[in-house]
Amino acid sequence: MRLRPLLVAAVLVLAVQLGLSVWAWGQIPAGELVPVHWDVSGSPDGFASKPWGLFGLPLITLAVAGLLAVVPRIEPRRANLERSSKAYLSVAVSTLLFLAAVHVFAVLSATGATLSAGWLALPLSALFVAAGVAMRRIRPSWLFGFRTPWTLTSELSWRRTHEVGSRAFVAVGAAGPLVFLLAGPQAALWVLVGGVVCVSVALVPFSYLVWRRDPDRQGSSGS
Repeated sequence: MRLRPLLVAAVLVLAVQLGLSVWAWGQIPAGELVPVHWDVSGSPDGFASKPWGLFGLPLITLAVAGLLAVVPRIEPRRANLERSSKAYLSVAVSTLLFLAAVHVFAVLSATGATLSAGWLALPLSALFVAAGVAMRRIRPSWLFGFRTPWTLTSELSWRRTHEVGSRAFVAVGAAGPLVFLLAGPQAALWVLVGGVVCVSVALVPFSYLVWRRDPDRQGSSGS
């Protein structure tokens, strides 16, 4: 798999994050704590030292990018992941861009800007739509996709679960901006997080039910 798009995205995102952190360093007094966590109302409820608060997320981004680059090399079903390369790279790059958006929000909050965590609903919506579009093109693999014991042992369960999951993720992601406009950022964030949790939970029994109807499933005794 050609990982150049992932590597380019990682370099650009890290450059933005580090540049913003270096700028913010001079804006925050020495010894001052930096918010790193926000409650459901968008108010900061967790704080860290200035070094970790400004450079912790770039380190996490670097670790995530490294993991995403390693996965194609250790995936047991490498051929299938290669066939899903466009979907994989789409989700990988979208994930890095979302981390960039989170870092921008965190740094601006640390420098005194009054922002609601609900504004992260917009980049989160984009991430869910990208994931949903990609899901339909994912071939069975151990490290990428919606993996349950039943999707991993039935081609039919894998395909149908990802088809349904694709439509559901896109629908949830597309609902985010609409709720954002009608009910505000915080409501949109609740809808996005709650919607994806519900979809993910529902796909587990769905994958099992499809698996039960598949006569070619692995582990089937034919009954």
